[in-house]
Amino acid sequence: MRYSPLALASLLIVSGGLVACGDDAGIRITTTRTGGEGKGVLRVVDTLQCPETQGSLTRKGTAQAGGKVCVYAGPRGAEVTLHLQPLDGTSVDEVLKAFEDRLSADMPQTIAAIDASAAEDRADAEAAAATGDRASVEAPGVSVEAEGDKANIRAPGLSIDADGDRASIRIGGISIDADDSSSQVNIEGANDEGSVSVQAAADGTRVRTRASGDATRATWIVTDGQTTGIGWRLVGYEARGPVGGPLVIAVVRAKETGEDPVFEDARALVTLNVGE
Repeated sequence: MRYSPLALASLLIVSGGLVACGDDAGIRITTTRTGGEGKGVLRVVDTLQCPETQGSLTRKGTAQAGGKVCVYAGPRGAEVTLHLQPLDGTSVDEVLKAFEDRLSADMPQTIAAIDASAAEDRADAEAAAATGDRASVEAPGVSVEAEGDKANIRAPGLSIDADGDRASIRIGGISIDADDSSSQVNIEGANDEGSVSVQAAADGTRVRTRASGDATRATWIVTDGQTTGIGWRLVGYEARGPVGGPLVIAVVRAKETGEDPVFEDARALVTLNVGE
């Protein structure tokens, strides 16, 4: 991590957004409006449209499984598989969880590190101790308390608790927990537009977004900034579909986490088939 928790808090307050920062090989995520407002009605699809090329992607062979699966090759060994996934009485959450489990198996060490970090963060959040002198400042609608290297800030819609390298930030319905010493950042939030979750630990980051509404608009990505010792460095999916399905899901696997347009090109395939 390149930002201390308090620096991250300042950035969040100034920008009014969320940013998850890793090392130079990592990813940067800025949340925008994730809801369905302004989006079209998603189409019911019977057979996938699989153009020969889409941006940096080139189709491998023809559609498979009766037009329900198409495989694409991307730059530097990247792979994209486009699925037409019926629900068949299964919930959307169950279908997406199955895809997440399969993709997680491609990066087990990264997933284990992120899960361990999240568990540690939850445990640390349950423990608190207070010692030393305390100073406080209050103004209309604002409260600031300082105790050694601890600080607590309260303002309408905003809450920041900092303790050395750690910070816990609440902005409206968004919560951010950061630990600079262990390179942990956890971001959770939800509102009428949808939800976002970002968990970062060491070199690994996991991002999940879900738009509000009955239709499905979901993204799930795991990246790892390590340069050696692992195969895939990015796995994830973009999933969309109308109420009742089927879902069009682009599954992405890549060996780079930089500026490759693979995920955007995969998202374009989903848009082509089911709409925005």
